[in-house]
This record gives sequence, C-alpha cells and structure tokens, in this order.
Amino acid sequence: MSIVVTGATGHLGELIVAALLRRGVPAGEIVALGRDAGKLAGLAGHGVATRQVDYTDPGSLRAAFAGADRLMFVSGSEVGQRVAQHHNVVAAAREAGVGLVVYTSIANADRSGMILAGEHLATEREITASGLPYVILRNGWYLENYTDQLATYLQFGVTGAAGDGRVSAATRADYAEAAAAALTGAAETNRVYELGGPAFTLTELAEEVSRQTGQAVGYTDLPAEKLTAVLVSAGLPEGFAAVLADSDLGLARGELYVDGDDLAKLIGREPTTLAEALRAAR
Repeated sequence: MSIVVTGATGHLGELIVAALLRRGVPAGEIVALGRDAGKLAGLAGHGVATRQVDYTDPGSLRAAFAGADRLMFVSGSEVGQRVAQHHNVVAAAREAGVGLVVYTSIANADRSGMILAGEHLATEREITASGLPYVILRNGWYLENYTDQLATYLQFGVTGAAGDGRVSAATRADYAEAAAAALTGAAETNRVYELGGPAFTLTELAEEVSRQTGQAVGYTDLPAEKLTAVLVSAGLPEGFAAVLADSDLGLARGELYVDGDDLAKLIGREPTTLAEALRAAR
C-alpha cells in the first residue's frame, strides 16, 4: 500500500505523516510531498519517501501520484488560488487512478457564507464528480488559532467580530489523527465528516485565558471593518485581515459550530479541550 500525503511540509501535513507512523504504517509505504526541500529532507530522516511538488505544477503532481493507493489531499494555503490549484490535484489523482482521496475541507462548507468556504466547496464538488472514492474531512478551526495568540491576549485582551457565536475548535494534532484514521480504514468511503472539538464563544475564550493564567482578560466585540483595521495596524496584509474578519462573521452566524462527535469517533477519544490547549501553550 502506498499513501501519498500532500502538503507534508506544512504544520498539518507533517503531523499527519507522524500520525500514520504511530498507527504502524511502514515508513516505506508513505510518500510525503511538499514545496520546501529542507523540510522534506527532515521527513526523509524518518524513512518516508519524499517528492518536491507544487499544486501549480500538474506534471510534478502526476509523477508523484503514480502508483498511489491512497491520497491525503491537504488543502492549499493560498486563498484565492485554491480552486485552480486543487483542480490540478484532482485531475492528477484521477489520471493516476488513486484508490481513495481524503480531503481537508472546512466545517459546514455546504452552508457557509465565509470567503474561505467557497474554495473548499468547489473542491469537494470536483472530487465527488471525479468518480474517485473519497472521504471529506470538514475541519473546524484550529485551537492554535487562539493559543498561539496567548501573549497578545494577555497584553491587549481578546478582540474579534464573532458576537456570541460558538466555534468548535480542535488541535492540529487531533485533526491529523482523524486524517490518519481515515487513511487507514476507520472512515466510511464517500462520506463527509464534520470535525470539531468542544465549542466555545470568544467571551468564554477570554474567561478561560483568565483562569489558566490568573490574569483578567476580557473580550471586545468589534464591527468587521474595525477588526480588519485593527489587524492591519498589527501588521497583517489587508486582504488577509479582511478574510479573518469575515471568518469571525461566519463564526457569529454559527458556521464554525459543529454538532456531532465525528472527530471523537475517528480518533477514538475525546478531542483536546480549550483549557488543555491553553495549559500546554503557557
């Protein structure tokens, strides 16, 4: 069996490779793909095969997918470019006759109005139309989106445009375990899984930061335009800041809330909680 993992030099892809190895998949049956040659060299140190590919280079994808039994399709990171890039991946997978495609989408992709959801939904539809067996993993937000900002929260508080919307976030490691489970037979073929951990509001996030650190932290809710301006003033590109603010509006509408326990069922345990993740981040 050959399992090909795209985006293996990114945070999630690297964790998926590690999760496959922990599940007993022989290193020689894993092919890790990515753009960063230096990070690929690190993965090769674990005994897995590596290939340098780019989603904009169909030839590199076709060569890398040849002989693949299962493809872990980690979505690209370039917002606005993903429809074309993902088309190249699906076309190459179809040409290679891959036996299973596991794709990392976004929570509630089929009913979300978020900017980020459109590209994912287009990719889901292309995968299902391809005739390839598939598993769609609609990942919720990463807990790291919040825990990585702990120092900022302690200095400025939590700021957003999410109102009292609830977000079902989980760690990258939990999503990676779910992906490895799907690749090794734990998921039903031709099914969509909605994945997320225990939900919380951004007010509850601020309260949990306060509990874990002993420092009082509050949540300030802003209009999306004001949040975009705040993020730009903090150094983010305007386009990216606008996408983040739009995502908070989606959170407010309930589009990042996942109702169900698909993640727990796939990984065989309860997902990491916000409190646990904050303790680990301190």
